[in-house]
Amino acid sequence: MRDSIKKAVGSTARDLIDSGVPTSFTEKELNALGVKIPEVDLTTAQIKKIRERLKLSQAVFAKLLNVSPSSIRQWEQGKRQPTGATRVLLDLLQRSPHVLDYRLDV
Repeated sequence: MRDSIKKAVGSTARDLIDSGVPTSFTEKELNALGVKIPEVDLTTAQIKKIRERLKLSQAVFAKLLNVSPSSIRQWEQGKRQPTGATRVLLDLLQRSPHVLDYRLDV
């Protein structure tokens, strides 16, 4: 496949995914189209900054994320790293800080 066509098809695939259209691309197919799913790397400082930007204590932030306060403390101290979906959720909070406001029942 020509590079320009590959880029156009890859862009269309990404637009379909971003718009919520049901798709069933495999990782191999996405890679072939040049669509990458990047790893989420957060430093201890970034995790703390996310929490502070939300103006939440470690205990409240832990409850919001449904993890233990000990996990938050260890992430911020660099003793452990968040894993799986929590890592992606933290990345999402970094990009859109109010995405979990619905969890704060006012």
